[in-house]
Order: sequence, then C-alpha cells, then structure tokens
Amino acid sequence: MKKLITLLLLVVVVCSCKSEKKEDVEVANTEEVAYASFGEKIEAEGAISASEMSEKYKALKAGDTIAAKVTAKINEVCSKKGCWMKLDLGNDEEAMVRFKDYGFFMPLNAEGEVVVNGKAYVTEISVDELRHYAEDAGKSAEEIAAITEAEKTLAFEADGVLLKQ
Repeated sequence: MKKLITLLLLVVVVCSCKSEKKEDVEVANTEEVAYASFGEKIEAEGAISASEMSEKYKALKAGDTIAAKVTAKINEVCSKKGCWMKLDLGNDEEAMVRFKDYGFFMPLNAEGEVVVNGKAYVTEISVDELRHYAEDAGKSAEEIAAITEAEKTLAFEADGVLLKQ
C-alpha cells in the first residue's frame, strides 16, 4: 500500500511540473519569432531586405564580393539534397544561394522566409552547370536541353541560415 501511494504521489508531481513548463514555452513563442538554424549560429537582427540587396547587386561586377545579411523569401530548394536554394529579390530577380564548403544543407521542403548571412557576389554560370541545377530541380529533359547560353547570376555563399518557422 505504501508503494502505491508513493507511486501515485510521484505521478502527480511529474504531471504538475510538465504543465508549468508548457505554459512557459507558450509565452516565449508569442514574444519572439521562431527560427530553425542551419550552419553557423547567426542572429536575425541587422538583416537588410531583399529589395535593398537587389540594389547592392546592381553595383557589383563579376568577381566583386560584399559581406551581407539578407531577409528574403525562398523561391526554390534543390530537390535532391537541399544543397542550394534560390531567393526572391523582387522585380523578377533571384539570388542563387550555396552553402559554405557544403557544410550544411536546407530541408528539401523548406519554404517561406529566411535570413542568410555570408558573401554576395555576381558570377557567370556555364551551360553545363545550369543544366546540372535544372536536373537537380527536377526539370524535364526538354527544359534542360533548351539551356544553351551561359548566364550572369546573382550569387550568395551562406555561412549561416535562419528559416522562419
């Protein structure tokens, strides 16, 4: 009988502790935006908008690099392993984001808003590389074959990413 009472008392104590922690978590979530972090630990504060980044890209020439932290919407993620993503910069412009030293990847179903930190640059992508990216994105054979010219690309090498939850 003593063991039964002790067990019952232990269950009551454990259950009461769990409900207190749950209330604390709910309060914290209403005060802050939740992010999933990938790569190096970064903070969302200080990030510029996608349109501001678009303006900075206009001043860059092939080979130029600037450090940046940007908030933008994901347009597309590599469907094979999440090894790249394309961000919407507005005005039909996209930035191709790769991850520093392939040190991390994004979830294949990633969508919504992200904060990326790293280096922005302009580059020219060869036909072979463009076809590889199209294949990774699940494009049809006809769409892949239609790629015949190199393309000037707005690029970004991210060392850290925050995915808004």
